[in-house]
Formats: sequence, C-alpha cells, structure tokens
Amino acid sequence: MKLTSKGRYAVTAILDLAFHATSGPVTLSDISKRQDISLSYLEQLFTRLRKQQLVRSTRGPGGGYSLNKPASDIAVAEIVSAVDETVDTTRCSGANNCHDGEQCLAHELWDGLSQQIYGFLSEISLQDLMDDDSIKGVADRQDELKNAASEVKVTQPD
Repeated sequence: MKLTSKGRYAVTAILDLAFHATSGPVTLSDISKRQDISLSYLEQLFTRLRKQQLVRSTRGPGGGYSLNKPASDIAVAEIVSAVDETVDTTRCSGANNCHDGEQCLAHELWDGLSQQIYGFLSEISLQDLMDDDSIKGVADRQDELKNAASEVKVTQPD
C-alpha cells in the first residue's frame, strides 16, 4: 500500500487543526509541538491542503490556519489525495503491467482492495473522527501535556 507518512501526517495535522480551530486560526507551530511533526514538513503539507481548498490561511498577528469548510464535509480520502498520496495496493500502481509488462495473476484482488480502502476513507469525515471518544481522549491528553510543558517553562528561572 502506498499510503506513506505524508498521508498519515496530513490527516493527523488537519485533525489537530479541526480540534483547535474553534477559538480561531491555529498556527503550524502549535500543531508541530502537539503532534511532533517538523514545522517545515507541515508547511509543505498545508501548502497542498490550501491549494485543494481544504484549509485557508490568515496572515498577521493571531493568524494561522482554519478549515475551509465544515469538518463534516471533509473526507479522510480527500486529505490523503490533497497531499498527492494514493491508496494503491497493486505492485504496478494500477498500470496493469505487473508481470512482464502484463497484468499479474492477482492484480484484480489488489486493485479491489485499493478500491475498498479508498471507499472506506471516503466515508469517514473529520467530524466522524472528532466525535470518536477515544480520539477526543488523545487530543485532550496532548493538550494537557502541552499546557504542562508551557507551565514548566514559565516557572523556571532564567
């Protein structure tokens, strides 16, 4: 399967954004700290997400990123596709040339699996993920850790 860290990081980052955008735009720096994803990598991902109109940016003080449409209208498959990821389990990337330039014996099986995975991800919205209690628990834990780390930095003498 060709779903690499790029697709996983994009889903994680935009999900973090969705959880935190209720109080205004979210900075990539905050997402980076909470999700342990490099800032430069997030910048690349969000450039692609913005081009696909899944997020919008706000410049200046208090700026950052927001969802460009409701979380219920953004499917996980859209996010993965926006960062140029494919959900492909075939050896030939769907080109039907997996065995000496011809279709291999199991091509239809793997192609069908790819279609099932894409269909599955198409049916799950960001809102579905946000409504999941176990995912909410992870988001809450990450916020608590970030807040605790901020408090330690503030109280330490220079």
